[in-house]
Amino acid sequence: MSAGIELWPPAASHHAQQVDLLIGSFGAMVWLLTIPVFVLMSWFAIRYRRSREVNRDHAPTRNLWVEVGWSVIPFILVLGFYVWATMLFLDLYRPPPDAIPIHVVAKQWMWKFQHPDGAREINNLHVPAGRPVKLIMTSEDVIHSFYVPALRQKQDLVPGRYTSLWFNADKPGRYPLRCAEFCGADHSAMGGTLIVMPPQDYAVWLGRNRDGGMDGTLAQAGARLFRDLGCSGCHSAAASVKAPPLEGIFGRPVALADGGTLIADDQYLSDSILLPNKQVAAGYRPIMPTYGNVLAPEQVNALVAYLKSSRAREDSK
Repeated sequence: MSAGIELWPPAASHHAQQVDLLIGSFGAMVWLLTIPVFVLMSWFAIRYRRSREVNRDHAPTRNLWVEVGWSVIPFILVLGFYVWATMLFLDLYRPPPDAIPIHVVAKQWMWKFQHPDGAREINNLHVPAGRPVKLIMTSEDVIHSFYVPALRQKQDLVPGRYTSLWFNADKPGRYPLRCAEFCGADHSAMGGTLIVMPPQDYAVWLGRNRDGGMDGTLAQAGARLFRDLGCSGCHSAAASVKAPPLEGIFGRPVALADGGTLIADDQYLSDSILLPNKQVAAGYRPIMPTYGNVLAPEQVNALVAYLKSSRAREDSK
């Protein structure tokens, strides 16, 4: 890729191509609706200028179909673009079930990535071409914004919250990664690279870097952390202190002490670790200590990955 300034970044995914087509088509429609107006304005200004001898008497005429046409046709065209844009927008929130989950932690001023197989990297994100990837993201300090111009996608990362973004990059290459939210003195230096690789090359890269990250997969690291922190002492059936069972909890409804119900997603599991008294499960006392000042975001991600894997193990039985 060129190191110079690009007026229009390359499109690295089918979604990016659709966004470009939408913008180009909408721009063409605007020109088609606007040019005749300015052409007629110029023609009338010249023809009926004060010094020109022309008949300025106009008989009262009316064409209903012309009046309806110049209102209805633009309305239908704009409505069509609205539907098109809405479909592209909604598609961003429907990741395929087989998308590769990659955890992202933003921090002044770097991007930290955790692959499910255990590989970790900073500022560079390696993904396979032609495979859907789902980024599960949070911030360690302030609001950041994950932006890859070649994907035509951007998503904010908020401290204490999980946001997600999914994409399917189908063109191998290296694409700039930026923070699109002012996040401090070195905001402009918070960059990185999205590296899209052929699937076979990605498998080789993953094998080489797995041991360079954590020992085992992200879920296995979470399982060890679950034991080391003594979580099983309360969340097992034989525990003397009764706490909600966690086996297979991910994706299932949880009844709360306040009478509400929610789905145990990434956000709920993270809050239950860092803010255990925020949403207490029905039938249990709010006695769990907080781990907000104990665990790093990467460790929380590992624990959540372990709890998510327990659902997969239970479903396979």
